[in-house]
Amino acid sequence: MAKSKKYYVVWKGVVPGVYSSWDECKKNVHGYEDALYKSFPSMEEAQFAFTDNPWKHLNSKNSTKSVHKEKTNLSAITNKIITESIAVDAACSGNPGLLEYRGVNVADGIEIFHVGPLEEGTNNIGEFLAIVHALALLKNDNKNTPIYSDSVNAIKWVAKKKCNTKLERSAKNKVVFELIERAEKWLHCHNYSNQILKWDTRNWGEIPADFGRK
Repeated sequence: MAKSKKYYVVWKGVVPGVYSSWDECKKNVHGYEDALYKSFPSMEEAQFAFTDNPWKHLNSKNSTKSVHKEKTNLSAITNKIITESIAVDAACSGNPGLLEYRGVNVADGIEIFHVGPLEEGTNNIGEFLAIVHALALLKNDNKNTPIYSDSVNAIKWVAKKKCNTKLERSAKNKVVFELIERAEKWLHCHNYSNQILKWDTRNWGEIPADFGRK
């Protein structure tokens, strides 16, 4: 019995695009760190997926698995990702510098919140604030949704209820420190049961909330 034709989407690779053979796809993902790609049974589905949020397809239980088993292929391990979750991330242009942070739904990539830019912040501060921001939103909605972060420091700081930054307070970063104080106060005044999980960047690629500025 002849094998059915497959089409390959490369969201992140040497040259992103839609390819009609595995050989073409492999040239663009083999050895490429954190490559994002997947196979589809028709050109129409592949073309649609290429223009869509990759995580909606990489995390889909019904989507076709890629035939390749390299560590860069996420399809074999996406069952480890909890799709009904929130991913948070921060971006900072400088250290310190202009700071932004945000949270998105992992299932569809839709942005839930976005704060900044704020003057004279750091990436670790932003990661900490993003986690607490997500916790507060979920608490208000009485949801036990897990939260993903790719920052080990921020996860530890939240657990200790303390933003352990070495950044000194100044007139420029007044707003940043006011947010830190509010976040620490919230942690001390509220209990939560949400899991705060480390995003496995090596195996899953960049966290869905990533700002894409690397």
